Amino acid sequence: MRWTILLSAILLFACNKKETQRTTVAKDTIMEIPETTKVVKAEKPENLVPKQYSNERFKEVTVERMDKNKFRVRGKGQIFEANFNWIIEDGHDELKTGFQTTDAGAPEWGNFGFTITVEKKRENSKLTLVLFESSAKDGSRQHELPIVLF
Repeated sequence: MRWTILLSAILLFACNKKETQRTTVAKDTIMEIPETTKVVKAEKPENLVPKQYSNERFKEVTVERMDKNKFRVRGKGQIFEANFNWIIEDGHDELKTGFQTTDAGAPEWGNFGFTITVEKKRENSKLTLVLFESSAKDGSRQHELPIVLF
């Protein structure tokens, strides 16, 4: 009888000691009580803020996919006479070309925005949009900013 009471007291004491070290889970956080507190937060999705591209002539350039083959391009450019060119290539061919203007010429940073609709020729190719300034001297591409579309 004594052994039963002693064993019951030990079990009761051991159960009460473990009870103070409970773990509580609430809304993406984990806390241990009472000696240490750990907080683990869930990571935010990376695609909430659009990726921005820049170089010495273009900055804060973002590309937003509007439809399967339609993209909106926005940003700022410090371009001579506010004119710049763009091209879409797939690694083999130039699929589309064009030009745009900013709302201010160099040395100011002018805003621009335009949409592009383009389809892949090859299923496994990557489409790349390249923004660039044409040289007034020889028409060559200067300050290219490549952006992978998909």
